[in-house]
Amino acid sequence: MQKGNIEVKTENIFPIIKKFLYSDHEIFLRELISNAVDATQKLKTLASSGQFKDELGDLTIRVVADKKKKTITISDRGIGMTQEEVEKYINQIAFSSAEEFVKKFKTKSQAEANAIIGHFGLGFYSSFMVSEKVELNTKTYKKGGSTKAVRWECDGSPEYTMTETDKKDRGTEVILHIDKENEDFLEDYKIRELLNKYCKFLPVPIQFGTKKEEEPIEGELDNDGKPKTKTVEKPWIINNTNPLWKKAPAESQDEEYKEFYHELYPLNFDEPLFHIHLNVDYPFNLTGILYFPKVKHNYELQRNKIQLYCNQVFVTDSVEGIVPDFLTMLHGVIDSPDIPLNVSRSYLQSDQNVKKISGHITKKVADKLEDLFKKDRENFEKKWDDIKIFIQYGMISDPKFFERAEKFVLLKNSEGKYFTLEEYQKHVEPNQKDKDNRLVYLYATNHDEQFGYIEKARLRGYDVLIMDGVLDSHFVNTMEQKLKDTSFARVDSNTIDKLVVKNDDNVPSKLDDAQKESLKSLFENQLDKKQYEIVFENMSETDMPLTITQNEFMRRMKDMSVIGGGPMMGLGDFPDSYTLVVNSNHPAIARMLDESEENKSQSFKQMFDLARLSKNLLKGRELNEFIQRTMQHLK
Repeated sequence: MQKGNIEVKTENIFPIIKKFLYSDHEIFLRELISNAVDATQKLKTLASSGQFKDELGDLTIRVVADKKKKTITISDRGIGMTQEEVEKYINQIAFSSAEEFVKKFKTKSQAEANAIIGHFGLGFYSSFMVSEKVELNTKTYKKGGSTKAVRWECDGSPEYTMTETDKKDRGTEVILHIDKENEDFLEDYKIRELLNKYCKFLPVPIQFGTKKEEEPIEGELDNDGKPKTKTVEKPWIINNTNPLWKKAPAESQDEEYKEFYHELYPLNFDEPLFHIHLNVDYPFNLTGILYFPKVKHNYELQRNKIQLYCNQVFVTDSVEGIVPDFLTMLHGVIDSPDIPLNVSRSYLQSDQNVKKISGHITKKVADKLEDLFKKDRENFEKKWDDIKIFIQYGMISDPKFFERAEKFVLLKNSEGKYFTLEEYQKHVEPNQKDKDNRLVYLYATNHDEQFGYIEKARLRGYDVLIMDGVLDSHFVNTMEQKLKDTSFARVDSNTIDKLVVKNDDNVPSKLDDAQKESLKSLFENQLDKKQYEIVFENMSETDMPLTITQNEFMRRMKDMSVIGGGPMMGLGDFPDSYTLVVNSNHPAIARMLDESEENKSQSFKQMFDLARLSKNLLKGRELNEFIQRTMQHLK
């Protein structure tokens, strides 16, 4: 038996490692299984090159939990180690890396320290985060020389023992004696949860426990002529060793992509809209499949669905900095050996490979969307309401994506027709221009609530876009910045004749200035002056006597403030303000001049409530009073 001290200068190194790595202590299982996979893959490589000539046999990695003994055992049939290799890789290299880790990160935050485990070769020593003692039994694959099996043991101090053991088979088993604080890891459900999270697609079969399955009994049929079955207990292999993203896109079928989507997200019963298969080998290695999901109303809830892997080992599902921000709402998998397995977020964001990967993903997404648009525009339009949030977000946040998306971004009008930007400009030119000779893109954010305003514009021969998406307020701003001589105006932000100017619209007023001032004083006495501003306009007799509009700039800023999650420049807390437009040519307005003061007030109240009703501002008690008052007039 050999006893020794791991030659480190840092005192009490294990408690320090435990402290620094505590919040990520569940990764011990990932690290140990990753080591087992590496050992197995190395043996397969040696076999394929002819350096290992024996039978490979069953290469399954096994995980066994024993509640009575309070142990977890991870065993493989990979290359194994000699005594010299244990001395070198376990006692010297790995532990000197551990010491470096402690020295470097003693004064750092726990979050910074947590991200550097594998970066310092601490994979094996992560086992001490949950163990009071760790045993390692290993036997090399080599023939001749020092090939006796080795047993290494350490109780979390710098002291270890190493002895010969009678292990017959090649490979390595790591036995963790779980400490009292971490006994929940002995529960089957917990181990299965971690295996499913971190090891779901590792390239070597991983067994944990058994499961019962029904198998047909050869040659035996039941009364209905169907094969009889028997219940058999089989090893439970928890991982898919050949996930779809490893296959060539040309060899994969649409149905396989749908099946794989539900393998990734078993609780998501919606079908994805479409997918993008990534397969790059230069200037970096990258494979993966990205899915466009059906987006729910609260798009924030859709984030953190892309799973990042490094050689099929799960790294994270928080991919900001690796995937462009506007694509973090996509679902799917990205796998790249060029992304370090355990590094900090700030490191990832500054890494040149990661930046290239991010740019490439953006290009591939744009290529796919443009291809779908060109090949099947009708189907693209059907999916538009589901995918526009991705495209708009990308155009708002990424100038390069904007340039690509200009070709396939769509605008939908109130009649349900779709236009590209180029098509829509031709559609409204030169009919819709404002006083500054800019093209006016009229839009509504709610077809039903703004129906009256839409109809008024349509009767004037104008087109109205429907922009009711969660990002449309921001998108409108971006479009105004990018499109030359173009403005966007919500259809209820002013009277239609103010929004779009025609040379032949000079209608004279039927009221003189004194009459307007008299009526204005009457109206102001019944309104909240802070909320409503009164203006008179010379409109058609067929237009409403009173119309409520809302300033485009202020309303848009408030909308964006709500989407952004907080008040913008204090606007989120600022009360809504409106303009009350009085039609100086409506007969009902002119009649008020001859009415008694009481009747004037009643007439104004009725017309004002009608205006509020058309704007969806009349609610609760006031709506009920309006209905009762209207009923009285019908008697």
